[in-house]
Amino acid sequence: MMLFALCLTSFQAHAQRYLPGMKGLQVTAGMTDGGHWIGAAYSVYTKNANRWVIGGEYLHKKYDYKDMQIPVEQFTAEGGYYLKFLSDRRKTFFLSLGLSALAGYETSNRSEKLLPDGSTLLDKDCFIYGGALTLELETYLTDRVALLLNARERALFGSDIGKFHTQVSLGLKFIIN
Repeated sequence: MMLFALCLTSFQAHAQRYLPGMKGLQVTAGMTDGGHWIGAAYSVYTKNANRWVIGGEYLHKKYDYKDMQIPVEQFTAEGGYYLKFLSDRRKTFFLSLGLSALAGYETSNRSEKLLPDGSTLLDKDCFIYGGALTLELETYLTDRVALLLNARERALFGSDIGKFHTQVSLGLKFIIN
């Protein structure tokens, strides 16, 4: 009886990945055109290895002005759907294409409009909205931890620093059930 119980606990099934109802938490960080960003998200897997994603990001960029740099920060929330279109037979890596809606807030120079040289910054703090198209490679390091590599193009309207931003990032996803 003890030998049978030992065999049951020793030979656990592996590769239970991308099953409907699985949930994951991910943290990503990367570079963007002239800045950096960090994000966190929650994923819920659906049928056919697709997933819903909800999360948030913080983006920080600096713009040169005379002998100083003016910081611009964006805080955005994301909700999107990722469609898996390629994976290997052993389920160790997955390639997905995601489409997300974004909304958030942008602030220039931490809302300080008067610059040290006496100039006035014309960029205003504003609400931003738009979307993102993401290509993501997910490869499993263990059955509960995945390495993420993604490239995305964000289009944000209402922004004073431009509408389009390309991001490249690296992250980790932790499967929580």
